[in-house]
Amino acid sequence: MPAPVKKDAVKRAYDFKGKIPGVVDLSAGINITEEIEHAQGFTLGIRVTFEDQLACRDYIQHPLHQQLLQSIGAFIEGIVVMDYSFS
Repeated sequence: MPAPVKKDAVKRAYDFKGKIPGVVDLSAGINITEEIEHAQGFTLGIRVTFEDQLACRDYIQHPLHQQLLQSIGAFIEGIVVMDYSFS
């Protein structure tokens, strides 16, 4: 994924907070790890904390999230999703 596309994706992800209901916290960034053997080719990360599982489900279909996916879709070779609850 070209650097300008990654930078735009990070900016768009940060726009989710306050615009997508149920998003409590969010961080996004370009992978800068020196542990290349563990990166598995992933170059961009987005971590989102939701109010509850319903908010997570709603986020998936939200137009802003869908627009981000469409804008980077041609560059995505793989994606990892991990959902977990915490206290």
